[in-house]
Order: sequence, then C-alpha cells, then structure tokens
Amino acid sequence: MEFVGIYWPVFLVALIIGAIVGYLVFRPRQRVTLTSETPLRPHMAAQPLKREGRGIADEAAAAASDVTGQLISAKVHQELPGATGTPDDLVKLKGVGPKLAAELANRGIVRFDQIARMTPAQVEALDNSLGAFRGRFSRDRIVEQADYLSRGDVDGYELKFGKL
Repeated sequence: MEFVGIYWPVFLVALIIGAIVGYLVFRPRQRVTLTSETPLRPHMAAQPLKREGRGIADEAAAAASDVTGQLISAKVHQELPGATGTPDDLVKLKGVGPKLAAELANRGIVRFDQIARMTPAQVEALDNSLGAFRGRFSRDRIVEQADYLSRGDVDGYELKFGKL
C-alpha cells in the first residue's frame, strides 16, 4: 500500500494515457462508400469527341501522318473527313496576337483542337520555325490553353489562366 501511495501520480498519468490511446484505437470510424453516380458541374459534362475519320482507312492515314509528320511533309489530317471546321479565334489564347494568329493560319493551324493535339516534337518544330515568336508556345503554355478551349472548358481555362 505504501508503494501505491508514493507512485499514485504515475498511475494516474498512465491511466489517462491509456484512456487516450484506447479511444484513438477503438473509436468509430467514418464509413465511405464510393459510387459511380457523382454529380458533375456543368463545365465537367462530357463533350462529344471530335473525331477525324470514320473508317479504318482514315484512322490509318492519320496514324501515318502522325508517324511520318515532318519527314515527308504529308498533310493527311487536313484531307480527312471531320478534320475541317470553322476557324476559332486564336487571339483568345494568351500570348497569341493578330500577327502570330496570321502566321499560324498560313501554316494551316486555325482551330484550338489542332493546337491541343500537337505532340511535343511538333510544338518544338513549330516553335523553332516561328522566328520572332520563337519560345512563345512553351512560355505562354499555348497548347495547354488550346486544350481547355477545344474542350469548351471555359471555367477551367479562366481558373488557370485568368479571364478570357
């Protein structure tokens, strides 16, 4: 009994620590159930994909153009059904002014989706050939901007790049 009388504060601290640890270990946890029926905001709604061709020959031609690209200067993408459309206002992209937009139009680039689907190698080759506008594509992240606008995600664009 003398032992308990001397060390009662230590037993009290041990009891309090034990109660805290017991609560943390055995407390009820939140149950989370994942479903596929999550609500979407309007700007996240599925957009219909713009596809170039409908047949296997069109897809093969697009693949050949992607692979050979600059080597043989094939412009197969421009000849496929669905590859043409109304030109977009490229000046909406930050870093693209009227002169750069005209230069891109001279090269056949007139829509956001054309810029958005460019490969890094294509972007680098285009960027190196732009003369006074060299470096603008990477510095102003024009491909990323075009990706947002080609999908119609204006809210996402404005969140990342500012007002349109």
